[in-house]
Amino acid sequence: MSDIGDWFRSIPAITRYWFAATVAVPLVGKLGLISPAYLFLWPEAFLYRFQIWRPITATFYFPVGPGTGFLYLVNLYFLYHYSTRLETGAFDGRPADYLFMLLFNWICIVITGLAMDMQLLMIPLIMSVLYVWAQLNRDMIVSFWFGTRFKACYLPWVILGFNYIIGGSYRWLPSRRGGVSGFGVPPASMRRAADQNGGGGRHNWGQGFRLGDQ
Repeated sequence: MSDIGDWFRSIPAITRYWFAATVAVPLVGKLGLISPAYLFLWPEAFLYRFQIWRPITATFYFPVGPGTGFLYLVNLYFLYHYSTRLETGAFDGRPADYLFMLLFNWICIVITGLAMDMQLLMIPLIMSVLYVWAQLNRDMIVSFWFGTRFKACYLPWVILGFNYIIGGSYRWLPSRRGGVSGFGVPPASMRRAADQNGGGGRHNWGQGFRLGDQ
């Protein structure tokens, strides 16, 4: 445990808190402490029900399960590896600048998510950091799986394809009807459950008893 604690404390501050939140929020949803229905970015819930926490939770939440665990762990590694490189490299000694860049990227992703019904924002934000690192080190030769080597400027596109192959991360592209069903989460049933509990989605009219019924 001491080794894990030392490793965790060695992570740069902003990356450390981001990494911790990306572990904690999916764990809370997995354990059922908070229903995952309250963690997605649903435009109607955010805009019309004033559930202002949704852009934040959608940034850290990922529905971890048998079919998505590997994809989650791989992107968690990308977060740790490339955010640490940026924070200790190009932004070394400038944590406020790095935080501002993350905030700017996050705002752009949230706006895009609301406009295009992207319900999970964890992978897009990680990819934005990876893209920035790749552009700052575009001529560096990087190694990927199976010994493949190429310039860093191509890395985001390789990882985008890699994510697509191993887990279908294309699901964070627009999907008005399918939502995040590719991650093993049935959006329709979750929205109905959220409706019944005052959560996201539209009101489910016609529930309850009629006058005179026993």
